[in-house]
Amino acid sequence: MKFKMPTAYTILVSIIIVVAILTWFVPAGEYEVGEDDAPIPGTYERVSEEDSTPQGPLDVMMAPIRGFYDAIDVALFVLVIGGFLGVVMKTGAIDAGIAKVVNTFKGRENWMIIILMTLFSIGGSTYGMAEETIAFYPLIIPVFIAAGYDAVTAVSVILLGAGVGVLGSTVNPFATGITAGFADVALGKGIVLRLIMLIAGLALAIFYTIRYAKKIKKDPSQSLVIDQRKDNREYFIRKEDESEFPELNGKRKFILVLFALTFLIMIYGVLPLDEFGVEVIPTLGWWFPELTALFLVSSIVIGFMHAFGEEDFGEKEFIDSFVSGTKDLLGVALIVGVSRGITVVMDAGNITPTVLNAGENTLSQAGRIPFILLTYLFYIPLSFLIPSTSGLATVSMPIMAPLGDFANVSRSLVITAYQSASGIVNLVTPTSAVVMGGLAIARVPYGTWLKYVWKFLLMIFVMTILALILGLYI
Repeated sequence: MKFKMPTAYTILVSIIIVVAILTWFVPAGEYEVGEDDAPIPGTYERVSEEDSTPQGPLDVMMAPIRGFYDAIDVALFVLVIGGFLGVVMKTGAIDAGIAKVVNTFKGRENWMIIILMTLFSIGGSTYGMAEETIAFYPLIIPVFIAAGYDAVTAVSVILLGAGVGVLGSTVNPFATGITAGFADVALGKGIVLRLIMLIAGLALAIFYTIRYAKKIKKDPSQSLVIDQRKDNREYFIRKEDESEFPELNGKRKFILVLFALTFLIMIYGVLPLDEFGVEVIPTLGWWFPELTALFLVSSIVIGFMHAFGEEDFGEKEFIDSFVSGTKDLLGVALIVGVSRGITVVMDAGNITPTVLNAGENTLSQAGRIPFILLTYLFYIPLSFLIPSTSGLATVSMPIMAPLGDFANVSRSLVITAYQSASGIVNLVTPTSAVVMGGLAIARVPYGTWLKYVWKFLLMIFVMTILALILGLYI
């Protein structure tokens, strides 16, 4: 029987069981905490055996339930984000906007590459655009093949564009928002460095893609899928059907403005005052409850806008679109609760301080630069094992973020290291439906994609390391 990687749920429940077993063997301990509830370095003490609380079978069964109660604000936020995206996608505004760009820049493919990759990266950085990109492969691939490029070029535009956006997430609710919640830092903290990484990563992706595209345009025999050239022209150009994409009319343009405005308000609402070191920027101090309300209200406003002139879109259709969107992210919300159960077991068994103390005595002694680099390297293999970004965040961030306190590294930089590692893995991981689905549509073998992208991964790897070191001094 062929081995199949277990789902994130199985992995997380297994970790809960293992952690519960460890509570019987790992000494319990505790730290003194400061005003912000952060552990104070050097104050760790063992707990007496009489006061230790090893976790049993009932505690294991209750852990995901208690974890869900603890993380209900994050889980609800995720569900409402799903509903918001469901309503926006129902309007066709995003599809229409990108289709308009493709039509406008036919014959000027270099500019199309730049603009499309920029748009995809903005989507990845702000709302975690990933699965949504699948819809654009049938539209974009025929355009590039007809212009003398190949399917690898089109995949690079879409997958690397959105991928570097997720890697350089600024306010992505999944890669950054959920993680910030479990690290107990403001969502906007560290946004300047992440914006720098987004711009640098996008510049590298555009350079890398255009360089390959020009080479193929000049000499088609250099294509990595040259053996499929004739078949791909017959298959994709014959199947090009732009009429499937909605028109970018005035209403959809206004919806795109509202969509962008929602994320701008979100940034303003969560941006910490000390991020820019000035006293003149009034901040709202919003967190998950306020952000959830923002996206809920924005969903309703966009729904009303779309309803004008649409006889087949009323109250029922709006609710159906919203609920359908929440269904798409229900798995993420459940993972948040289940993975939080690991922290529940560790805290109840009083072994979290013991783990932190081990880290304080090892990683924190390595210095700030080695700590942040080891954190980044630690998250790369872990992202393969736990492909869910939200699951990985809630498993690790309650431990890794306080370790940063001991090493004098900001928690926001630990978040940046995590999302960068997860982002680079998600460009190539075979467990990702986004990667494998896009390659399947483009008829690009997985091995061919690895052959194309490995040099880019090295470039991004080096860029990330330099950015994390820079983040220690910003």
